[in-house]
Amino acid sequence: MNRVYIKTYGCQMNERDSEAVAAMLRGRGYRIVDDENACDIMLLNTCSVRDAAEQKALGKAGYVSARKKRQPDFVIGILGCMAQNRGAAILDTLPDVDLVIGTQKFHQVPDYLDNLRAAREAGVPIGSSIVDIAEEAGSQNTIRDHLIDTADAGAGPDGEGPPPAPQVSAFVSIQQGCNMDCHFCIVPKTRGDERSRPMEAIVAECRSLASKGVREITLLGQIVTSYGRRDYAHTGGVSPFVQLLEKVHEIEGIERIRFTSPHPRGFKADLVEAYARLPKLCEYVHLPMQSGSDRILRAMNRPYSRERYRQIVEALRAAQPDMYFSTDIIVGYPGETEADFEQTRELFEACNYDMAYIFKYSIRSGTVAAELADQVPEAEKERRNQVLLDILRRNSGRRTASLIGTTQEVLVDGPDKTGRRFTGRTRGNRVCIFDADPRLIGQLVPLRIERASVSTLYGSLVLAGVDATAAEGASAATPLGAARSPHVSAA
Repeated sequence: MNRVYIKTYGCQMNERDSEAVAAMLRGRGYRIVDDENACDIMLLNTCSVRDAAEQKALGKAGYVSARKKRQPDFVIGILGCMAQNRGAAILDTLPDVDLVIGTQKFHQVPDYLDNLRAAREAGVPIGSSIVDIAEEAGSQNTIRDHLIDTADAGAGPDGEGPPPAPQVSAFVSIQQGCNMDCHFCIVPKTRGDERSRPMEAIVAECRSLASKGVREITLLGQIVTSYGRRDYAHTGGVSPFVQLLEKVHEIEGIERIRFTSPHPRGFKADLVEAYARLPKLCEYVHLPMQSGSDRILRAMNRPYSRERYRQIVEALRAAQPDMYFSTDIIVGYPGETEADFEQTRELFEACNYDMAYIFKYSIRSGTVAAELADQVPEAEKERRNQVLLDILRRNSGRRTASLIGTTQEVLVDGPDKTGRRFTGRTRGNRVCIFDADPRLIGQLVPLRIERASVSTLYGSLVLAGVDATAAEGASAATPLGAARSPHVSAA
């Protein structure tokens, strides 16, 4: 009873939490498996941002509960935001669930599983399910373990399975919780108040990852740009978050830095200027807009205007002309008129996004918006959603088409899903597919773009035909400095 399958719903924060749970379980002798049919324990790390996400997780838990009839020792655990939001009420409809663990208790999962495992191996009946959604001081400091933590972490304790591909990119949690109180959002309830990790601990984690071959770091937080605002002083007009970016930038071996998810309020002059002076900071920004209507932004309790948002976009493009943008949009917020939506459509088109998460508003109980009248009909939400999706497809297709014939810096991640070719990402977060040698995994390589779909680039290595060892040497000696010339889109 040591094979664990973890299924993750939702955002990159959830992915990072699952990664930490997997690392902690490996350290206790559990084996993480990719096949849900081969597991003894299934953990569902859930999302509550939209009702659809909760329903998917509930449906999955209900479906796998049938395994209890033929496999009585099978363990089902529900973790994360939905567990925090619903707590023991989950057991009213899913009485076979063994664990309900909230967002501040991920580090307790190994202990709870050990207890369940020991009891069942001893033939001791478990009286009731374990529910733990209590707040815990310092919980933000527990998400620090990574899935690949040692050279031989890929195989299970029984030695089965091949070693994993090198870990090239890593998420690093720097801050949890949110104090913004947006009227549509349940995150403050599921993640709690803002809590930041110590800067020196974050830098030490990044340095350790670099020593293990990680080349790209993504800093994570519910409102990542609010990092340390109560714990560290602004120095010379530089916010604690930008101070952290500077320290990570100094780490030898780290070649790329990204972060998510920020808030427009955090894009002061120091952060905008960081894109011009920190070359490791990738020219890719996720900048949530939510709405382009000032009236709806006020109703959402979003503390910026459409004009201020546009100014941020223009400032970022001035600092880095090749900037790539993604965003979050909600259509059909209660009371959103056609005129309001038209303002959103106009600003969405003007910002020329490369990628976007476009959501149809869904009621989340416990939020201010859930109590508002004048809900928008589902059919109208769907129409508005499709309008923006059509604009996004055109914008994204136009941007990828413009890259054909250019040479892009690509970080080689590993084999693609087919196992026949390789995949990597540009600095602008575009997925690339190409032929390469396995020894190039973790290297920055120049890729000549030959064709493109709406979201994927296909090309050939500029060094194609050169022995991979020589290619590695070339990459290490000159990490694509020539490919970052001003006339080349450093995507």
